[in-house]
Amino acid sequence: MKALLLKSFGGPESFELSEVPTPVPQAGQVLVRVHATSINPLDFQVRRGDYPDLVQLPTITGHDVSGVVEAVGPGGTSFAPGDEVWYTPQIFDGPGSYAEYHVAHESIVARKPASLSHLEAASLTLVGGTAWEALVVRAALRVGESILIHGGAGGVGHVAIQMAKAIGARVFTTVREANFEFAKSLGADVMIDYEKEDYVDVIMRETAGRGVDVVFDTIGGNTLSRSPDALAQLGRVVSIVDIAQPQNVVQAWGKNASYHFVFTRQNRGKLDELSALIERGQLRPHVGAVYSLADIPLAHARLESRDNGLQGKIAISVAP
Repeated sequence: MKALLLKSFGGPESFELSEVPTPVPQAGQVLVRVHATSINPLDFQVRRGDYPDLVQLPTITGHDVSGVVEAVGPGGTSFAPGDEVWYTPQIFDGPGSYAEYHVAHESIVARKPASLSHLEAASLTLVGGTAWEALVVRAALRVGESILIHGGAGGVGHVAIQMAKAIGARVFTTVREANFEFAKSLGADVMIDYEKEDYVDVIMRETAGRGVDVVFDTIGGNTLSRSPDALAQLGRVVSIVDIAQPQNVVQAWGKNASYHFVFTRQNRGKLDELSALIERGQLRPHVGAVYSLADIPLAHARLESRDNGLQGKIAISVAP
């Protein structure tokens, strides 16, 4: 099979399109013909060497799969050849999705929503699971609460806006002015141009000084230290960014705030919850660009660029 191998840590040129053996499903596993995958910040973080102790080179990376079951390993009972499925491969535990075939344990695999194309489904598995873990499991966002979602036009952010609205929250989001209409179409109530406005000032004005119940950090920087200034009492901060520099969160003490750090855990149940939202018309991934398997290096370079003009996700078409 064709696969994009990461031969060394570094820039997008570190990938090499290669022929490698097609994997064979073992007990409890399924072999999936990958129709589509997508690009996430985690992918370029792995590529550039942010996690050298967890990645053994050469490797196949990639963290989204939408495809069709090709074969079922011994003892498998959940799927049959021909089933359309979607899932996030186990992160740092075996080959990823930048390949024509992938094997996974059936416990993390779910049936793909029929209303989504493979490109759409592959654009949602990791970011959708991340948003669900952040908003539902960790922040426990409730009906009538308010939330600030940083980076609302991005991969995780555009999903989080829709999810927060489905829960029944009032949504603030930071985006460039050029993305205001996109964020509004997703359900955002208040758009904040982070290039021209201070989000703390806007939130305190719009909430009459109360603040928001939840801050969802998808961007890093000084968000952890600044979030208490925008929080209501007993507010929650959820971050999906691994920030190396120290952060002073003493202001959080006065707000009785709690902080949660999320690294997505894979399971079928989470995907089934996302499917329910999709079937009710409350969630839809937005594919902002499509590249081929061979052009993944170009996709990486674009996602890493701050001025990439992207809305939503970059999808990768692997099979027709």
